[in-house]
Amino acid sequence: MPKVTFSDWGLIDYKLAWDQQEKLFKNLVDHKFLQRDLALVNQVNKLNQLIFCEHPHVYTLGKSGSVKNLLIDVHELQKASASFYPINRGGDITYHGPGQLVGYPIFDLEQFFTDIHKYLRFLEEAIIITLAAYGITGQRYEGFTGVWIDAGKSEARKICALGVRCSRWITMHGFALNVNTDLLYFKNIIPCGIDDKEVTSMKRELGYAVNMQEVKDLLRKNIALQFKYDEVN
Repeated sequence: MPKVTFSDWGLIDYKLAWDQQEKLFKNLVDHKFLQRDLALVNQVNKLNQLIFCEHPHVYTLGKSGSVKNLLIDVHELQKASASFYPINRGGDITYHGPGQLVGYPIFDLEQFFTDIHKYLRFLEEAIIITLAAYGITGQRYEGFTGVWIDAGKSEARKICALGVRCSRWITMHGFALNVNTDLLYFKNIIPCGIDDKEVTSMKRELGYAVNMQEVKDLLRKNIALQFKYDEVN
């Protein structure tokens, strides 16, 4: 059974978290492809990581996205106390900020399954199950990634975005679940390049602020159940 180390980085600057992700990603790649002797098998197995965190206000643009989907200029970014980064994940533009639970799985999928679509569906399912515990019906929306409310209807709204990078079957980046997120920040972008759909949060759907630690604990458990791994220190 695969092993995964869990870390909670708390509120962390986006660029710092990205740099740390890159180091963990490179470490796993190096051990996987440069050191094949049997003595390192267990060590490589333990290099899988699941990271939870929140970020100060930031907009990130995936490699397939368009900068035109950022609707404010540099001065307006500064006024909003937000930063902007073009990054190496898939997908278009999105927002991260306090009150949003961001998850970064750095998994060697060869220890799980070699299917990136299955990987995305498993992440979505863990989030859907977590939302269900709060009475929120999360759904997949054909033609789109992430988790939605009222998928397929005119009032469809996204509650969780996904954007990943996978190289040599090793993943990085991940998902962003809107828990108590300030949704006004999404007004400064065309989220995920989709201009006719709204964004929502658990707080908006429920009408009250949700305990972030409780959501973290539940989602952490549900991801482990979906991917069938043991958590290690």
